[in-house]
Amino acid sequence: MAKKGDIEMVVVMDTKASEDDIGRVVSEVEAVGGQAFVSPGKLRTVIGLVGDTARFMELPLATLPHVEQVIRVGKPYKLVARELHQDATIVNVAGVPIGEGYFTMIAGPCAIETEEQAIEAARMAQDMGAHILRGDAYKHRTSPYAFQGLGKRGLEILRLMSQETGMPTVTEVLEPADVELVAEYTDVLRVGTRNAQNFPLLRECGRSGKAVMLKRGMAGTIEEWLMAAEYVAREGTSDIILCERGIRTYEPAYRNTLDIAAVPAAKQLTHLPVIVDPSHSGGRKELVAPLARAAVAAGADAVMIDIHPDPRAALCDGPQALTRDDIAELGAELLAIADAVGKKPADHVARG
Repeated sequence: MAKKGDIEMVVVMDTKASEDDIGRVVSEVEAVGGQAFVSPGKLRTVIGLVGDTARFMELPLATLPHVEQVIRVGKPYKLVARELHQDATIVNVAGVPIGEGYFTMIAGPCAIETEEQAIEAARMAQDMGAHILRGDAYKHRTSPYAFQGLGKRGLEILRLMSQETGMPTVTEVLEPADVELVAEYTDVLRVGTRNAQNFPLLRECGRSGKAVMLKRGMAGTIEEWLMAAEYVAREGTSDIILCERGIRTYEPAYRNTLDIAAVPAAKQLTHLPVIVDPSHSGGRKELVAPLARAAVAAGADAVMIDIHPDPRAALCDGPQALTRDDIAELGAELLAIADAVGKKPADHVARG
């Protein structure tokens, strides 16, 4: 018998389910002392059940109106498990799809330093064929004396980058108190490796209404990565993107060890998109292109690449940033590999 507190079941409502239908499921669960966490999706609503699984199994949940499935999930993460959604989730970022069947390029400066630098990098990303811009206004740095970002001014420049190119954006948020502000300026909130298990931040991002990109912790297991996603999903956000960015190992020849096996492994375990950051994996620009090619060949739904007009003058991660010359052919190469593995370009639909 399942112990009280186990989280073993989810109820999937069909596309015709009304609020009353969902409320009836919630009432049935609460009547036997359980908790029901409602996670509305684009097509279906999923209800996660917390409590005594044995009592849930005695309920007539499967016979209630517009209940499509009642699933017992044996993994500690429920809402993001592949068992819940056999069809992969496609995250729509202001008209740009990220997910199964598509290949999406994300590019831009690691840090927004000046308006001129950021706009030039945005134009470079556009010329490369990128679909989404990256650029950070807040930076987590190992040294407290290193450049920490421009804060709100950086967010304002990020908006200018988007206006200049017509592309949506992704940027990192560091603290729960900043989520509301950062969400005003970007299309995707990114949680970095150092915050991979910052649970208050994960919850706040999940409540923001924005898509959320989760980088894998620098020494995190795949299960820990997916559990972080579960924190976000429990707050009602189904638009979650997993980003493999290399893990810390004993090897000093490069910045991090890109766990290429994590791409297909995570895709087997979850319905969420899985992307790769080859820039922070290798840490050196000569490694970025080979790692990006490998990521696409392994089935990554997107890559996120650092670029800079003048990496030698960069205030953050200059050694891994690509120049205009470096990216001249890379975009076309990645699209060709994506085509070979059955992925089509994530064509951007302009925002109206």
